[in-house]
Amino acid sequence: MQIETPPSEKPYEKPEGERRGLVLVNTGDGKGKSTSAFGLALRAHGRGKAVKIYQFMKVPSARFGEHRMFEQIGIPIEGLGDGFSWKSQDLERSAQLARDGWDKARAAILSGDYFLVVLDEITYPLIYGWLPLDGVLETLRNRPKEVHVMLTGRRCPLEIVELADTVTEMQMVKHAFKAGIPAQRGIED
Repeated sequence: MQIETPPSEKPYEKPEGERRGLVLVNTGDGKGKSTSAFGLALRAHGRGKAVKIYQFMKVPSARFGEHRMFEQIGIPIEGLGDGFSWKSQDLERSAQLARDGWDKARAAILSGDYFLVVLDEITYPLIYGWLPLDGVLETLRNRPKEVHVMLTGRRCPLEIVELADTVTEMQMVKHAFKAGIPAQRGIED
């Protein structure tokens, strides 16, 4: 490790542009895409902003740690799917659930009722061909000016990356699962 001197001057100029809703993307093969999006949701909620979270691969009855906490503090979170494809008994049903879920998410975005809408794991129904990319792009482009949208998932389509204002690619450097350590409740649920 190399020791650095802390900066003594601000390392950037204040932007001159207007404040507006952003399209944000967390993608890549590393851990933390959804967790980061949930942190953003907490930050917005803490400022009294309306937030809605849609999880495209989780079942509506899911009771993961984030569901329990968001219910306690009043952030609506909704599972729209039937689990990951390798767990599904009927992929056409999974595709239909994704399309039905997108209708809900699209309506929430376009309503202007929410400061932030999180579309967790939306990249999977997109890359599986279950959702039309053009419809998602159109919604992102035509959303009310003040609405922020956070999208998560691996292999985010390039068209969304190009449209987005902020894109973070999570890169896996090392993962406990690859060392034979199972997922830990409270860490990876």
